[in-house]
Amino acid sequence: MRLIALFLLSLAMTTATAQDKPTALVIHGGAGVIERDALSDADEAAIRADLDQALDAGNAILAKGGSALDAVTAAVVVLEESPRFNAGKGAVFNAQGRHELDASIMEGHTRRAGAIASVRTVRNPIRLARKVMEQSPHVMLIEDGAEAFADGFKDIERVENGWFDTDNRREQLEQAQAREKAEADAGTPAEDLRGKYFGTVGAVALDAQGHIAVATSTGGMTNKKWGRVGDSPIIGAGTYADANCGVSGTGWGEYFIRASVAHDICARVAYKGDTLQQAADEVVMKVVPELGGDGGVIALDKDGNIAMPFNTSGMYRGWVKKDGSRGTAVFLDEQ
Repeated sequence: MRLIALFLLSLAMTTATAQDKPTALVIHGGAGVIERDALSDADEAAIRADLDQALDAGNAILAKGGSALDAVTAAVVVLEESPRFNAGKGAVFNAQGRHELDASIMEGHTRRAGAIASVRTVRNPIRLARKVMEQSPHVMLIEDGAEAFADGFKDIERVENGWFDTDNRREQLEQAQAREKAEADAGTPAEDLRGKYFGTVGAVALDAQGHIAVATSTGGMTNKKWGRVGDSPIIGAGTYADANCGVSGTGWGEYFIRASVAHDICARVAYKGDTLQQAADEVVMKVVPELGGDGGVIALDKDGNIAMPFNTSGMYRGWVKKDGSRGTAVFLDEQ
């Protein structure tokens, strides 16, 4: 009986230790030119409410001992359902006046990953990216092939492409095309795109088992042409996770691809011995701007440390730290 009692005590202590491991969650809703005088109080309040709802969705899973993978999926779905971010319902228009959606997801301790690009009828692209990871032998599917893959799952909700339309995104397309025409007529160089886009969404979570997962979703760039795909669905560029680190990016995707931003940050932690903050700051504040790009990231390590650097005037972001404290922020001067 004594041996049984000791075994049960040991099991209880092991379970308690696992449950006592800290969890953490960090999310973003995009980086770009976000000025206080251009964002109404009502719009700011609505954006912060959406960020809080996403934190609630992800953190509720973590608090119950759920997986980081489930947590980032839940958080990103909330942001995809909001018309205020460039993902899902609020996706920007391409040059043809339609929507092409990209997403990716990665689990750090297994290095499993899934991504989709240029889908047109999937209401929540992050859910399809997860299906690619879990239900296919592939990492990335695109366009018609990704749509055909989605046909095989009754729980992947489909909508008409017009469901993603919003008046604000239509106005942005019209403004971008008017500028493009004026530049062409005048023979002037194309407008600098730095900071002219924002809204990509993402989440990184650490669960009670010590596992990290990352998810990123976007509508891409306003007025994009020729089937353009940015960094968000590219593993290592806009999304990356290993056993020690996870990163989701937002910004000018071409530069995030060229710098392998998400992987570079985690590699600096793994091979150089940088802290998460040091690695993220070096890549976002130095490497990307030196190439000519801009943007930001959210990052999380195995100890629950969070980094959220960006080199634009604002980045929609929110967090639940390992001590349970939480918050949301929009502007550069907020912590």
